[in-house]
Amino acid sequence: MSQTAFRVMVFGKTGCPKCKFLNQRLDELFAKPEWSEFEKVYCDVETEDGLVPFCRAECISPNRIPAMLVTRWNPDKSQYENIPNPSPGKEDAVLRKSRLHSYLGLQTDYSQTGQGVITPKMLTSLLEEARKSCA
Repeated sequence: MSQTAFRVMVFGKTGCPKCKFLNQRLDELFAKPEWSEFEKVYCDVETEDGLVPFCRAECISPNRIPAMLVTRWNPDKSQYENIPNPSPGKEDAVLRKSRLHSYLGLQTDYSQTGQGVITPKMLTSLLEEARKSCA
């Protein structure tokens, strides 16, 4: 079975309009040929099947859902692995306070600055960073 190079884990919950919107944005993005090395897996944190990967991520606040974590396929271990954030704590002009500290990913910033929005620019910036992690 062929694996995509990257798997994006999206953490959300039933009935959350922001979760639905993030899923739609990623579905539209990943339908384009230039993003074919990415796939999305949705994890509903209100179910056991979604809560287990959420807990294993170890770096996402439950108060900042929806969130996403980008993982990379490791053929030697036959599994997807979290991609370390190459600059933990560094200010990021695009991702701002939505960037995860330990791994490549985003969580929703509900402050006045972030206004609870994960923009398309934030998504593509993060995914491009994942690509660069393989270079």
